[in-house]
Amino acid sequence: MIKKRVLVVVLLIFSFSAFTQTYITNVTVADVEKQKLVPNQTIVINEGVISKVQKSNKIKVPVDATTIDGTGKYIIPGLVDAHIHFFQNGGLYSRPDAIDLRKYKGYDQEIALAKSDMETKLKRYLQNGITTVIDVGATYNFLKQRNEFSEKPYFPSIFITGPLLTTYEPKVYKDLGNDAPFVLTKTVEGAINSVKEQLQYNPDFIKIWYIAGADGLSIEESARKNLPIVKAIIEETHKNNLKVAVHATQRITAQLAVEHGADFLVHSVDDEILKADFIELIKKNETILCPTLTVNSGYLNTFGQKLNLSADELQKADPYQLGSLLDLKHLPDTLLTNNYKNYANAQKTIAALKTTDSIRMTNLKMLSDVGVIIATGTDAGNIGTLHASSYMSEIRAMHESGMSNWQILKASTINGAKIVDKENEFGAVKIGHKANLVILDANPIENIENLQKINTVINKGKAFKPKTLYKDSPADLAQRQLNAYNFRNIEAFLAPYADDVEVYNFPDKLQYKGKETMRRVYTQLFETVPNLHCELKERIVQGNTVIDKERVKFGDNVTEAVAIYHIENNEIKKVYFIH
Repeated sequence: MIKKRVLVVVLLIFSFSAFTQTYITNVTVADVEKQKLVPNQTIVINEGVISKVQKSNKIKVPVDATTIDGTGKYIIPGLVDAHIHFFQNGGLYSRPDAIDLRKYKGYDQEIALAKSDMETKLKRYLQNGITTVIDVGATYNFLKQRNEFSEKPYFPSIFITGPLLTTYEPKVYKDLGNDAPFVLTKTVEGAINSVKEQLQYNPDFIKIWYIAGADGLSIEESARKNLPIVKAIIEETHKNNLKVAVHATQRITAQLAVEHGADFLVHSVDDEILKADFIELIKKNETILCPTLTVNSGYLNTFGQKLNLSADELQKADPYQLGSLLDLKHLPDTLLTNNYKNYANAQKTIAALKTTDSIRMTNLKMLSDVGVIIATGTDAGNIGTLHASSYMSEIRAMHESGMSNWQILKASTINGAKIVDKENEFGAVKIGHKANLVILDANPIENIENLQKINTVINKGKAFKPKTLYKDSPADLAQRQLNAYNFRNIEAFLAPYADDVEVYNFPDKLQYKGKETMRRVYTQLFETVPNLHCELKERIVQGNTVIDKERVKFGDNVTEAVAIYHIENNEIKKVYFIH
């Protein structure tokens, strides 16, 4: 009898803990569907689902409930990045078909890193308020790997395709087996079989890489030549009740894709201004468009060695992939690096990018103004477009195009859910939706930059403070300050250091103490010294101590140095320099 009573008590305790409700009180709700702010609301979350959204004075909060005070704060649906690629890391070595640096880093190493680093990427996304990611071009191995992260609250929801079905395959991606990001389809029969093969891995949708002109024909001739294959893929996919995403950056490929049933255009048209009849067709067919405005500049700014990243990106991005973007400054093959630099900085190239950027932005404004469904996506993983941290750059570009803050917020939330037909499950702050939410300290409608002021992320009903989702290691901190040094960004450079940091000449000669003194020293250095660049030659990590062997360039002078960083409480507390 005693054992039974104990068992009943245990079951009751478990039941109460399993069904604990969370109350977010006195918060202003951003209603993305009605495009209005609703103040003084209390949101009740039960088993990961929003069960109530009501005026705060009409809801009584139980004494034992989990409560989040939303006074003075704003709550939005969790953000969606509708265009990423897990098979790419975002650094300089991510795309050997764009710049072949395999003699410095084997592509097999990039593949291995992409797979081992998937968990970290996902945590970075969630840390940035992105509760859903849509991979529009992965591999069979990533289709398998995503299952490791499903339903766990500290990872975003993942929707994913398999390899891109294409009539053109870059040579560097051949013979990669289940790590191949492309499947070459030369015939209608081959296209149908490729869809059937992919279905065995349970993709969320199918992706076509509609490349015209690679076969030597004109863009239109090539597009029409390959149209039967594109049609066959779309028809076979729809027959199996899945949607089709299409990479189409020319007007003719985009139009042919939409005419034949494409559900999701993953890029903007950038070769001509869209005409009214095509815009109307996109709207009528409810085709969703993801503009990806910034990915091209990521490539050219990297190749041209003129990247200018914000302090926020320097602090939030993967520090190693970000750091690799500057490797062109010190790789030994100067003929290769100079050719890329000259090409990227040539007036013809700059003018061409300016033209395509203008076309993309003009088309986006026209499409959004007439009510075409726009979804925010970065194309993260490409060179210069870093996972998670590049999201705000895309948001800024959308704002620059003329989209309103409400249009951008809608594109970044419920419109992303529409891509996978989940708009009744997430993407809005409403009863019955999953509790994938972001609490902000400031109003995003007043200033879209306030999307960065994240107080709390709620994913699958569980609340997280951003800093708890991913913590920089001692090596990460050393790398972040090194990156910021090379970018001459004083705020990002100082961020990893303790306020009372001590800087020594080895072994024990104190040079100065305190972050404000460090600010003065390095501000002058960044402002006055030309050709400033630090190349990391070797790193040793021993517990909370990081030892970097460096090759440092100051103007025309080059010196070898060693820096020793002592980390305490996740900050750099002491630095010793050996010159």
